Amino acid sequence: MNFIAELRSRNLLQDITPDTEEQLNKEMTSGYIGFDPTADSLHLGSLLPITLLMRLQRAGHKPYALVGGATGMIGDPSGKSQERNLLDTETINKNCEGIRKQLEKFLDFNASKPNGAEMVNNYDWFKDYGFIDFIREVGKHISVNYMMAKDSVQKRLETGLSFTEFSYQLIQGYDFYYLFNNKNVKLQMGGADQWGNIVTGTELIRRKGGGDAFAFTSPLITKSDGSKFGKSEGGNVWLDPARTSPYQFYQFWLKMTDTDAEKMAYYFSFHSVEEIQTLITEHQTAPHLRKLQKALAEEMTVLVHSTEDLEFAQKASDILFGQAAIETLRSLNEKQLLEVMEGVPQVNASKETLTEGSDILDFLASNGVFASKGEARKMIQNGGVSINKEKITTADFKIKNEHLLNERYLLIQKGKSNYTLAIFN
Repeated sequence: MNFIAELRSRNLLQDITPDTEEQLNKEMTSGYIGFDPTADSLHLGSLLPITLLMRLQRAGHKPYALVGGATGMIGDPSGKSQERNLLDTETINKNCEGIRKQLEKFLDFNASKPNGAEMVNNYDWFKDYGFIDFIREVGKHISVNYMMAKDSVQKRLETGLSFTEFSYQLIQGYDFYYLFNNKNVKLQMGGADQWGNIVTGTELIRRKGGGDAFAFTSPLITKSDGSKFGKSEGGNVWLDPARTSPYQFYQFWLKMTDTDAEKMAYYFSFHSVEEIQTLITEHQTAPHLRKLQKALAEEMTVLVHSTEDLEFAQKASDILFGQAAIETLRSLNEKQLLEVMEGVPQVNASKETLTEGSDILDFLASNGVFASKGEARKMIQNGGVSINKEKITTADFKIKNEHLLNERYLLIQKGKSNYTLAIFN
Protein backbone atom coordinates (compact mmCIF):
# COMPACT_ATOMS: atom_id res chain seq x y z
CA MET A 1 0.00 0.00 0.00
CA ASN A 2 1.18 3.52 -0.83
CA PHE A 3 0.58 4.97 2.63
CA ILE A 4 0.73 8.65 1.64
CA ALA A 5 -1.47 8.13 -1.44
CA GLU A 6 -4.01 6.39 0.79
CA LEU A 7 -4.05 9.31 3.22
CA ARG A 8 -4.30 11.80 0.38
CA SER A 9 -7.36 9.99 -1.02
CA ARG A 10 -9.01 10.36 2.39
CA ASN A 11 -8.17 14.09 2.71
CA LEU A 12 -5.91 13.26 5.64
CA LEU A 13 -2.85 15.21 4.51
CA GLN A 14 -2.23 18.85 5.36
CA ASP A 15 1.52 19.56 5.42
CA ILE A 16 4.27 17.19 4.33
CA THR A 17 8.05 17.48 4.06
CA PRO A 18 9.75 16.82 0.69
CA ASP A 19 10.49 13.18 -0.24
CA THR A 20 8.32 11.71 2.55
CA GLU A 21 6.24 9.67 0.11
CA GLU A 22 9.37 8.40 -1.66
CA GLN A 23 10.90 7.32 1.67
CA LEU A 24 7.81 5.35 2.67
CA ASN A 25 7.61 3.67 -0.73
CA LYS A 26 11.31 2.77 -0.61
CA GLU A 27 11.51 0.77 2.63
CA MET A 28 9.87 -0.10 5.91
CA THR A 29 10.01 3.12 7.90
CA SER A 30 9.51 3.76 11.61
CA GLY A 31 7.19 6.64 12.44
CA TYR A 32 5.78 8.06 15.64
CA ILE A 33 3.02 10.16 17.13
CA GLY A 34 3.06 11.68 20.61
CA PHE A 35 0.20 11.46 23.09
CA ASP A 36 -0.18 13.98 25.91
CA PRO A 37 -0.94 12.35 29.30
CA THR A 38 -3.44 14.97 30.48
CA ALA A 39 -5.85 12.21 31.60
CA ASP A 40 -5.72 8.46 32.20
CA SER A 41 -7.84 7.93 29.10
CA LEU A 42 -7.60 9.18 25.55
CA HIS A 43 -10.67 10.81 24.05
CA LEU A 44 -12.19 10.85 20.59
CA GLY A 45 -9.84 13.63 19.49
CA SER A 46 -7.01 11.09 19.88
CA LEU A 47 -8.70 8.50 17.68
CA LEU A 48 -7.40 10.05 14.46
CA PRO A 49 -3.72 9.83 15.46
CA ILE A 50 -4.38 6.29 16.71
CA THR A 51 -5.85 5.30 13.34
CA LEU A 52 -2.90 6.96 11.58
CA LEU A 53 -0.57 4.63 13.49
CA MET A 54 -2.83 1.70 12.62
CA ARG A 55 -2.77 2.61 8.92
CA LEU A 56 1.01 3.02 9.08
CA GLN A 57 1.38 -0.47 10.52
CA ARG A 58 -1.07 -2.01 8.06
CA ALA A 59 0.97 -0.45 5.25
CA GLY A 60 3.98 -2.45 6.46
CA HIS A 61 5.75 0.26 8.47
CA LYS A 62 6.68 0.31 12.16
CA PRO A 63 4.63 2.53 14.51
CA TYR A 64 5.92 4.11 17.69
CA ALA A 65 3.54 5.61 20.23
CA LEU A 66 5.28 8.17 22.40
CA VAL A 67 3.63 8.93 25.74
CA GLY A 68 4.83 12.31 26.98
CA GLY A 69 5.75 11.61 30.58
CA ALA A 70 8.23 14.52 30.41
CA THR A 71 6.44 16.91 28.05
CA GLY A 72 3.23 16.33 30.01
CA MET A 73 4.90 18.15 32.90
CA ILE A 74 5.16 21.28 30.75
CA GLY A 75 2.13 21.50 28.48
CA ASP A 76 2.01 22.12 24.76
CA PRO A 77 0.95 25.70 23.91
CA SER A 78 -0.21 24.67 20.40
CA GLY A 79 -3.88 25.49 19.97
CA LYS A 80 -4.20 26.65 23.59
CA SER A 81 -5.36 30.13 24.59
CA GLN A 82 -3.80 29.95 28.04
CA GLU A 83 -1.32 27.92 30.05
CA ARG A 84 -2.84 24.85 31.58
CA ASN A 85 -2.36 23.58 35.11
CA LEU A 86 0.77 21.50 35.57
CA LEU A 87 0.28 17.92 36.73
CA ASP A 88 2.32 16.19 39.41
CA THR A 89 4.54 13.19 38.63
CA GLU A 90 2.23 10.64 40.26
CA THR A 91 -0.76 11.78 38.18
CA ILE A 92 1.26 11.81 34.97
CA ASN A 93 2.56 8.28 35.61
CA LYS A 94 -1.00 7.08 36.27
CA ASN A 95 -2.18 8.75 33.06
CA CYS A 96 0.69 7.27 31.03
CA GLU A 97 -0.19 3.78 32.22
CA GLY A 98 -3.86 4.27 31.31
CA ILE A 99 -2.94 5.47 27.82
CA ARG A 100 -0.51 2.57 27.38
CA LYS A 101 -3.27 0.04 28.09
CA GLN A 102 -5.61 1.72 25.62
CA LEU A 103 -3.08 1.86 22.79
CA GLU A 104 -2.41 -1.86 23.15
CA LYS A 105 -5.95 -2.45 21.94
CA PHE A 106 -5.32 -0.78 18.60
CA LEU A 107 -1.75 -1.67 17.61
CA ASP A 108 0.06 -4.99 17.24
CA PHE A 109 2.92 -4.92 19.75
CA ASN A 110 4.26 -8.34 18.76
CA ALA A 111 8.03 -7.88 19.18
CA SER A 112 8.78 -10.82 16.88
CA LYS A 113 7.38 -8.93 13.89
CA PRO A 114 9.70 -6.51 12.05
CA ASN A 115 7.00 -3.83 12.19
CA GLY A 116 5.66 -4.66 15.65
CA ALA A 117 4.58 -1.48 17.41
CA GLU A 118 6.59 -0.04 20.29
CA MET A 119 5.65 2.35 23.06
CA VAL A 120 8.13 4.83 24.51
CA ASN A 121 7.97 7.45 27.25
CA ASN A 122 10.11 10.57 26.81
CA TYR A 123 10.56 10.79 30.58
CA ASP A 124 13.01 7.90 30.18
CA TRP A 125 15.52 10.06 28.28
CA PHE A 126 14.79 13.38 29.97
CA LYS A 127 14.82 12.33 33.63
CA ASP A 128 18.65 12.45 33.88
CA TYR A 129 19.23 15.19 31.30
CA GLY A 130 20.47 18.32 33.13
CA PHE A 131 19.25 21.77 32.17
CA ILE A 132 22.74 23.12 31.44
CA ASP A 133 23.56 20.11 29.27
CA PHE A 134 20.28 20.48 27.39
CA ILE A 135 20.66 24.15 26.51
CA ARG A 136 24.32 23.60 25.51
CA GLU A 137 23.69 20.53 23.37
CA VAL A 138 20.24 21.32 21.98
CA GLY A 139 19.41 25.01 22.52
CA LYS A 140 22.41 26.33 20.58
CA HIS A 141 21.21 24.64 17.38
CA ILE A 142 17.80 26.39 17.23
CA SER A 143 17.67 30.19 17.12
CA VAL A 144 15.17 32.29 19.04
CA ASN A 145 14.09 33.85 15.75
CA TYR A 146 13.24 30.37 14.43
CA MET A 147 11.25 29.56 17.57
CA MET A 148 9.44 32.92 17.62
CA ALA A 149 8.20 32.44 14.06
CA LYS A 150 6.07 29.41 15.03
CA ASP A 151 2.30 29.90 14.96
CA SER A 152 1.95 28.29 18.39
CA VAL A 153 4.17 31.05 19.80
CA GLN A 154 2.81 33.97 17.77
CA LYS A 155 -0.80 33.26 18.76
CA ARG A 156 0.08 33.41 22.43
CA LEU A 157 2.33 36.47 22.54
CA GLU A 158 -0.55 38.87 23.19
CA THR A 159 -2.05 36.83 26.03
CA GLY A 160 1.31 35.75 27.45
CA LEU A 161 3.56 32.73 27.01
CA SER A 162 5.76 31.39 29.79
CA PHE A 163 9.32 30.25 29.17
CA THR A 164 8.14 26.77 30.17
CA GLU A 165 5.74 26.63 27.22
CA PHE A 166 8.14 28.46 24.91
CA SER A 167 10.66 25.67 25.47
CA TYR A 168 8.14 22.96 24.54
CA GLN A 169 9.06 22.90 20.86
CA LEU A 170 12.73 22.34 21.75
CA ILE A 171 11.83 19.41 23.95
CA GLN A 172 9.51 17.86 21.36
CA GLY A 173 12.19 18.47 18.74
CA TYR A 174 14.67 16.58 20.89
CA ASP A 175 12.20 13.67 21.16
CA PHE A 176 12.41 13.26 17.38
CA TYR A 177 16.20 13.62 17.46
CA TYR A 178 16.49 10.98 20.21
CA LEU A 179 14.20 8.50 18.45
CA PHE A 180 15.96 9.14 15.14
CA ASN A 181 19.34 8.27 16.66
CA ASN A 182 18.34 5.52 19.06
CA LYS A 183 15.36 3.84 17.37
CA ASN A 184 15.93 4.73 13.69
CA VAL A 185 12.59 6.59 13.67
CA LYS A 186 12.58 8.72 10.51
CA LEU A 187 9.00 9.98 10.47
CA GLN A 188 6.86 12.06 12.80
CA MET A 189 3.11 12.53 12.31
CA GLY A 190 0.59 14.73 14.08
CA GLY A 191 -2.25 17.21 13.81
CA ALA A 192 -1.89 20.44 11.81
CA ASP A 193 -1.32 22.45 15.01
CA GLN A 194 1.82 20.37 15.64
CA TRP A 195 3.61 21.33 12.42
CA GLY A 196 5.86 23.92 14.09
CA ASN A 197 6.92 21.51 16.83
CA ILE A 198 7.48 18.70 14.35
CA VAL A 199 9.70 20.61 11.94
CA THR A 200 11.76 21.83 14.89
CA GLY A 201 12.63 18.15 15.24
CA THR A 202 13.56 17.70 11.58
CA GLU A 203 15.64 20.89 11.79
CA LEU A 204 17.44 19.70 14.94
CA ILE A 205 18.23 16.36 13.29
CA ARG A 206 19.64 18.18 10.26
CA ARG A 207 21.69 20.70 12.22
CA LYS A 208 22.89 18.52 15.08
CA GLY A 209 23.62 15.19 13.47
CA GLY A 210 22.78 15.25 9.80
CA GLY A 211 20.47 12.75 8.19
CA ASP A 212 17.08 12.81 6.55
CA ALA A 213 13.97 13.03 8.69
CA PHE A 214 10.42 13.25 7.39
CA ALA A 215 7.07 14.53 8.64
CA PHE A 216 3.46 15.19 7.76
CA THR A 217 0.37 16.51 9.50
CA SER A 218 -3.34 15.85 9.14
CA PRO A 219 -6.06 18.51 9.24
CA LEU A 220 -7.61 19.37 12.58
CA ILE A 221 -11.06 17.83 12.65
CA THR A 222 -14.02 20.11 13.04
CA LYS A 223 -17.72 19.47 12.56
CA SER A 224 -19.71 21.23 9.86
CA ASP A 225 -20.88 23.87 12.35
CA GLY A 226 -17.25 24.73 13.11
CA SER A 227 -17.23 23.16 16.58
CA LYS A 228 -14.51 20.82 17.78
CA PHE A 229 -14.89 17.15 16.88
CA GLY A 230 -15.09 14.70 19.77
CA LYS A 231 -17.27 16.83 22.02
CA SER A 232 -20.83 16.06 23.03
CA GLU A 233 -23.26 18.01 25.16
CA GLY A 234 -21.71 16.35 28.19
CA GLY A 235 -18.11 17.22 27.25
CA ASN A 236 -15.39 14.96 25.84
CA VAL A 237 -16.31 11.63 24.30
CA TRP A 238 -13.78 9.28 25.92
CA LEU A 239 -12.40 5.95 24.74
CA ASP A 240 -12.67 4.56 28.28
CA PRO A 241 -16.09 2.85 28.69
CA ALA A 242 -16.14 3.93 32.35
CA ARG A 243 -16.11 7.58 31.23
CA THR A 244 -18.23 7.33 28.08
CA SER A 245 -20.37 4.21 27.84
CA PRO A 246 -20.35 2.20 24.58
CA TYR A 247 -23.99 3.18 24.15
CA GLN A 248 -23.18 6.90 24.39
CA PHE A 249 -20.19 6.37 22.09
CA TYR A 250 -22.41 4.63 19.53
CA GLN A 251 -25.00 7.39 19.77
CA PHE A 252 -22.35 10.06 19.14
CA TRP A 253 -21.66 8.65 15.68
CA LEU A 254 -25.31 7.86 15.01
CA LYS A 255 -26.38 11.47 15.62
CA MET A 256 -23.92 13.00 13.12
CA THR A 257 -25.18 15.18 10.32
CA ASP A 258 -24.88 13.75 6.81
CA THR A 259 -22.08 16.21 5.99
CA ASP A 260 -20.05 15.24 9.07
CA ALA A 261 -20.66 11.52 8.58
CA GLU A 262 -19.32 11.67 5.02
CA LYS A 263 -16.13 13.41 6.14
CA MET A 264 -15.61 11.18 9.18
CA ALA A 265 -16.12 8.02 7.13
CA TYR A 266 -13.09 8.94 5.00
CA TYR A 267 -11.09 9.90 8.08
CA PHE A 268 -11.85 6.99 10.38
CA SER A 269 -13.24 4.00 8.51
CA PHE A 270 -10.93 1.18 7.46
CA HIS A 271 -13.15 0.33 4.51
CA SER A 272 -11.64 1.26 1.17
CA VAL A 273 -12.32 4.67 -0.35
CA GLU A 274 -14.36 2.95 -3.08
CA GLU A 275 -16.51 1.16 -0.49
CA ILE A 276 -17.08 4.41 1.38
CA GLN A 277 -18.10 6.18 -1.84
CA THR A 278 -20.58 3.40 -2.59
CA LEU A 279 -22.01 3.64 0.94
CA ILE A 280 -22.38 7.43 0.64
CA THR A 281 -24.24 7.03 -2.66
CA GLU A 282 -26.58 4.46 -1.12
CA HIS A 283 -27.14 6.73 1.87
CA GLN A 284 -28.04 9.67 -0.36
CA THR A 285 -30.86 7.72 -2.00
CA ALA A 286 -32.60 7.38 1.40
CA PRO A 287 -31.00 9.75 3.93
CA HIS A 288 -33.75 9.18 6.49
CA LEU A 289 -32.51 5.61 7.03
CA ARG A 290 -29.13 7.02 8.19
CA LYS A 291 -27.31 4.10 6.62
CA LEU A 292 -23.97 5.92 6.60
CA GLN A 293 -24.20 6.95 10.26
CA LYS A 294 -25.19 3.42 11.29
CA ALA A 295 -22.31 1.84 9.39
CA LEU A 296 -19.81 4.28 10.90
CA ALA A 297 -21.24 3.91 14.41
CA GLU A 298 -21.04 0.12 14.15
CA GLU A 299 -17.46 0.07 12.87
CA MET A 300 -16.14 2.58 15.40
CA THR A 301 -17.92 0.97 18.37
CA VAL A 302 -16.39 -2.42 17.55
CA LEU A 303 -12.98 -0.81 16.96
CA VAL A 304 -12.90 1.07 20.27
CA HIS A 305 -14.99 -1.32 22.40
CA SER A 306 -16.18 -4.75 21.20
CA THR A 307 -18.80 -6.63 19.21
CA GLU A 308 -20.67 -7.35 22.45
CA ASP A 309 -20.70 -3.66 23.33
CA LEU A 310 -22.07 -2.86 19.87
CA GLU A 311 -24.88 -5.39 20.33
CA PHE A 312 -25.79 -3.78 23.66
CA ALA A 313 -25.65 -0.28 22.15
CA GLN A 314 -27.98 -1.36 19.35
CA LYS A 315 -30.35 -3.00 21.82
CA ALA A 316 -30.30 0.14 23.95
CA SER A 317 -30.95 2.35 20.93
CA ASP A 318 -33.91 0.19 19.97
CA ILE A 319 -35.38 0.75 23.43
CA LEU A 320 -35.43 4.53 23.10
CA PHE A 321 -35.74 5.00 19.35
CA GLY A 322 -37.08 1.73 17.96
CA GLN A 323 -39.76 -0.85 18.62
CA ALA A 324 -38.08 -2.79 21.43
CA ALA A 325 -40.40 -4.99 23.51
CA ILE A 326 -40.73 -5.15 27.28
CA GLU A 327 -38.56 -8.32 27.26
CA THR A 328 -35.61 -6.32 25.88
CA LEU A 329 -36.04 -3.65 28.52
CA ARG A 330 -36.31 -6.19 31.33
CA SER A 331 -33.18 -7.99 30.12
CA LEU A 332 -31.00 -5.01 31.17
CA ASN A 333 -29.33 -5.04 34.55
CA GLU A 334 -29.39 -1.85 36.65
CA LYS A 335 -26.02 -0.57 35.36
CA GLN A 336 -27.03 -1.09 31.72
CA LEU A 337 -30.44 0.48 32.28
CA LEU A 338 -28.91 3.63 33.80
CA GLU A 339 -26.40 3.83 30.92
CA VAL A 340 -29.27 3.80 28.43
CA MET A 341 -31.24 6.31 30.45
CA GLU A 342 -28.43 8.83 30.89
CA GLY A 343 -29.82 12.19 29.83
CA VAL A 344 -33.45 11.04 30.20
CA PRO A 345 -35.34 13.30 32.67
CA GLN A 346 -35.87 11.63 36.05
CA VAL A 347 -38.45 11.87 38.79
CA ASN A 348 -38.37 10.36 42.26
CA ALA A 349 -41.26 8.52 43.84
CA SER A 350 -42.01 6.47 46.94
CA LYS A 351 -42.42 2.70 46.80
CA GLU A 352 -45.06 2.99 49.53
CA THR A 353 -47.49 4.39 46.97
CA LEU A 354 -47.33 1.09 45.06
CA THR A 355 -48.52 -1.16 47.89
CA GLU A 356 -52.11 -0.88 46.79
CA GLY A 357 -51.31 0.49 43.35
CA SER A 358 -50.74 4.09 42.28
CA ASP A 359 -53.34 5.69 40.03
CA ILE A 360 -51.71 6.38 36.66
CA LEU A 361 -53.36 9.79 36.19
CA ASP A 362 -52.39 10.98 39.69
CA PHE A 363 -48.85 9.75 39.21
CA LEU A 364 -48.31 11.37 35.79
CA ALA A 365 -49.74 14.72 36.86
CA SER A 366 -48.15 14.91 40.33
CA ASN A 367 -44.68 14.16 38.92
CA GLY A 368 -44.91 16.74 36.14
CA VAL A 369 -44.94 14.26 33.25
CA PHE A 370 -48.20 15.94 32.24
CA ALA A 371 -49.47 19.35 33.25
CA SER A 372 -52.77 17.91 34.49
CA LYS A 373 -54.72 14.69 34.90
CA GLY A 374 -56.98 15.82 32.06
CA GLU A 375 -54.05 16.11 29.66
CA ALA A 376 -52.75 12.70 30.77
CA ARG A 377 -56.19 11.11 30.30
CA LYS A 378 -56.51 12.53 26.80
CA MET A 379 -53.07 11.26 25.82
CA ILE A 380 -53.84 7.77 27.15
CA GLN A 381 -57.14 7.69 25.25
CA ASN A 382 -55.22 8.56 22.07
CA GLY A 383 -52.75 5.73 22.66
CA GLY A 384 -49.82 8.06 23.41
CA VAL A 385 -48.64 6.75 26.80
CA SER A 386 -46.54 3.66 27.47
CA ILE A 387 -45.10 2.20 30.66
CA ASN A 388 -41.97 0.10 30.12
CA LYS A 389 -42.66 -0.01 26.37
CA GLU A 390 -46.20 -1.33 26.89
CA LYS A 391 -49.03 0.93 25.78
CA ILE A 392 -51.51 1.99 28.45
CA THR A 393 -55.04 1.42 27.15
CA THR A 394 -57.11 2.64 30.09
CA ALA A 395 -57.00 5.64 32.42
CA ASP A 396 -57.89 3.30 35.30
CA PHE A 397 -54.44 1.63 35.12
CA LYS A 398 -52.61 1.30 38.44
CA ILE A 399 -48.82 1.15 38.83
CA LYS A 400 -47.69 -1.69 41.10
CA ASN A 401 -44.42 -3.12 42.38
CA GLU A 402 -44.53 -5.84 39.74
CA HIS A 403 -44.15 -3.21 37.02
CA LEU A 404 -40.78 -1.97 38.27
CA LEU A 405 -37.58 -2.68 36.37
CA ASN A 406 -34.79 -3.97 38.61
CA GLU A 407 -37.26 -3.39 41.47
CA ARG A 408 -36.72 0.39 41.30
CA TYR A 409 -37.39 1.91 37.90
CA LEU A 410 -40.28 2.73 35.61
CA LEU A 411 -39.87 4.01 32.07
CA ILE A 412 -42.65 6.36 31.02
CA GLN A 413 -43.04 7.19 27.35
CA LYS A 414 -45.12 10.11 26.12
CA GLY A 415 -45.60 10.23 22.37
CA LYS A 416 -42.89 8.80 20.10
CA SER A 417 -39.67 9.61 21.95
CA ASN A 418 -40.45 11.71 25.03
CA TYR A 419 -39.22 9.69 28.01
CA THR A 420 -39.14 10.05 31.78
CA LEU A 421 -37.47 7.60 34.16
CA ALA A 422 -39.22 7.24 37.51
CA ILE A 423 -36.99 6.06 40.36
CA PHE A 424 -38.76 4.50 43.33
CA ASN A 425 -37.13 4.52 46.77
